[in-house]
Amino acid sequence: MTETDNAILTQLPARLKAARRAKDLSLDAVAKLSGVSRSMVSQIERGESSPTIATLWNLTRALQVDFAGLLDDAQGSAQIETLRAAEVPTIDNLGSGCRIRILSPPEDAGRHEVYELTIAKGGMLDSQPHARGAREHLTVIDGAVTVTSGEVSSTLNAGDTARYAADVTHRIAAETGDVRAFLVVQNA
Repeated sequence: MTETDNAILTQLPARLKAARRAKDLSLDAVAKLSGVSRSMVSQIERGESSPTIATLWNLTRALQVDFAGLLDDAQGSAQIETLRAAEVPTIDNLGSGCRIRILSPPEDAGRHEVYELTIAKGGMLDSQPHARGAREHLTVIDGAVTVTSGEVSSTLNAGDTARYAADVTHRIAAETGDVRAFLVVQNA
């Protein structure tokens, strides 16, 4: 075992405890969410027991923290993850005349998603209802769009933002020209 490995194992109990407290969860709550016994969670946080990978995975999922980030050395939080334009995942076959660049990290999928939309004149993004309580926040950077959520529509110009229900059928349409916009999807 290297010196770095020892440092990670030494910091793990404090990192797990800090993650639990940041979520304002009791030991009992973490035990219920993770399937790991309360006594084991307590022993791990006190550094009296080393968790198996499976146990650690269950705890990180329950605490909604990044598994790899929890094990990285402390310098990891000071790093900048950079994706160059050509590396950003892009979807071209969703909607008509619409390109979607996925800006949020994959681990946020289903919770808080960020997209850049480019829609050609006459193009649109039609979406089926998302999970109950889901909302979208659309900000137009260039151009104008018509947003429809359920039976209600609104026209947005550059600089405008719309917040609307996404748990109903909804559409973003570029009727008068090309559009560039940012879309944030929040699931309840």
